[in-house]
Amino acid sequence: MPPLATIGVYCFTADTFLQTLHDAEVTLLVDVRQRRGVRGPHFTWANARRLQALLADAGIGYGHHRELAPTTQLRQLQYHEDDRMRVGKRSRELLAAEYVSRYVAEILDPAPLDHLAAKTPRTGVMALFCVECSAAACHRSLIAQRLAERYGFTVNHLTPAEADGTPAA
Repeated sequence: MPPLATIGVYCFTADTFLQTLHDAEVTLLVDVRQRRGVRGPHFTWANARRLQALLADAGIGYGHHRELAPTTQLRQLQYHEDDRMRVGKRSRELLAAEYVSRYVAEILDPAPLDHLAAKTPRTGVMALFCVECSAAACHRSLIAQRLAERYGFTVNHLTPAEADGTPAA
């Protein structure tokens, strides 16, 4: 079974992000964001041009698959649920049920995933990339689940390691 990883921005610095990719043997990062920017001074490294330069310097390939990104309307639906639950985007732990069902029906079901599965590196690991720290709070987990079901990928949701070796929350 081919390996597949997922990773988000919010729980990393540029250094820990690159180290985590290196440790997981990631050789291709697949960006599934609609807009390839991240707000906040701590995350400027994850804006498209800077991210691509960091990855190139680390010998990691980059691809953008905007067709897998949620629409603005879907993101607004999730933000409304976040507000209702009084949770911030950066601290969200789960996706809203309506968001999941609509993302699957509107984006994932019609998406031609064969082309993405075919990009699996011969050596190394492909990683799906978005912003949320927790994969369960991000559409990348839905893409990973579909790739696992259809193509037999084994999925590893990457998080930063604490100094004692346990994953960060």
